[in-house]
Amino acid sequence: MKLHVNHFKLLTRGKLIFVSASFCISLFAAVQFPNLGLIGESQAQTSKTAEKKAPQIRQKATISSNKSVGFKDPTAGKSSKSNSLNPELFKRKDANEFVGDTAGNLDYRVQRGCYRRSFSESNLPANLGIDNPQFSEFFKNQTSSFFDRMRGNCIPYALALGSRNRFDSLSIMNGQTQDGKTEIWTFTPSSAGGFLVQQDYLRDESKRYTEIELSLRDILYDPRKVGDKLPVELVWELNSLIKQIYPEDSNSLENTNSVVRLLVDFGDRDHWAQIWAAEILDPSNKEVFASAFWLERDDIPGGFFTGSGEAIERAFWTNPLSYRRISRGVGNVPVSRKKPTKIAANTNATTPVAVPQQRYRAHMGIDYAAPIGTPVFSVANGKVVHLGFNGAFGNLIILEHDGGYRTYYAHLSNYNVELDLGNEVRRGLEIGYVGSTGRSTGPHLHFELRKDGVYVDPYSPRMQLDLWSMRDNESGQLTREILLLGSPPKL
Repeated sequence: MKLHVNHFKLLTRGKLIFVSASFCISLFAAVQFPNLGLIGESQAQTSKTAEKKAPQIRQKATISSNKSVGFKDPTAGKSSKSNSLNPELFKRKDANEFVGDTAGNLDYRVQRGCYRRSFSESNLPANLGIDNPQFSEFFKNQTSSFFDRMRGNCIPYALALGSRNRFDSLSIMNGQTQDGKTEIWTFTPSSAGGFLVQQDYLRDESKRYTEIELSLRDILYDPRKVGDKLPVELVWELNSLIKQIYPEDSNSLENTNSVVRLLVDFGDRDHWAQIWAAEILDPSNKEVFASAFWLERDDIPGGFFTGSGEAIERAFWTNPLSYRRISRGVGNVPVSRKKPTKIAANTNATTPVAVPQQRYRAHMGIDYAAPIGTPVFSVANGKVVHLGFNGAFGNLIILEHDGGYRTYYAHLSNYNVELDLGNEVRRGLEIGYVGSTGRSTGPHLHFELRKDGVYVDPYSPRMQLDLWSMRDNESGQLTREILLLGSPPKL
């Protein structure tokens, strides 16, 4: 059953001290949660929602069909070539030039709860374990009026800490109910020194979110049952997401009535459909077993982080298909044998023994063995910069992503018939099918990830990218979304 929620427009007061540009992208999309009651659906509303469920693929102007596609075509109505031979796309740089991102907050973690109210509410940071006298004083001075508007007997909070328990962000809410009187204040360190506070108030309509509950078992084992409730590209993304956050110590959850609670923006002409929050929970007592939240980013592709702050994006960037096994990883592979040379078998031998010399070449990519025709999906939002045959790669698709990243999908048997050069595609779009074209010894997908032309081994534990870790200026965005979009924390 699909649930609709109220929406509130975010207004700021003159008291607003700081608003980040990145936060304006995800500005609190105020959501009415189940405890506020549900809005009844009229027939017109149902029809409108059904239209929004269409997968976020923009059809070409010359196409007239109801088929679900998954891309935007900025060149609609114009002729375009289906192949790009830009040599820069195939130039490999020395892998030693790129060592990964070391500025990411790899020790980032979030703790969340509802702190029992007391006479020492202004001492909340110290009570939560934040050992920073300067911040405690700033917090006390700024929140003198906030606690006068508290509702309920506890203070919902989400606290983010970095390496060595460095304070990254703290979000607090004036009660467990989200409605027109809800306030969420977020405190973060300032790059110029001191601290910043962002005060958000929920008013009227802001961004449309739809709350949906789906069977955990259906998502894990029968995604087809999910297809009539979500755009097709979100089905792939949801299945991958739930497999990542599924608690390994709760293997029997799928045999219960556990559900997945989603908050989804079904998108429009200007932006893709997006899952903003996902929680695995027990519908009877609302206990949350695991959760994840989406962060939108300006300069690199967005990504999911768990409710505890764990980065899980690496898994998305290494799973472009449902594969049987990884048949070949990064390293040297034999290509041919040179003419045998004669050497002595041992120091006492008089008859030389012919020993062939093996030649090797570098294999820069991951080979996923899978049957011909297996669907291949885009691992992130991007733009098609190559589509066509290219020598050893065979049938090849190259997608360009924000932040200087490109992904390569080679040896394909065929492409999505609606795909063309220049299309903007969304993560989860079915872009092609496994084959054995080009220099291939059998059916498989050859996949590469490159950063500024340098090959990245996504399976190397030493490789860290800005895609896969929390950056300091994004911490406040996550703690805000955890309070806004997550189920109300319990005391």
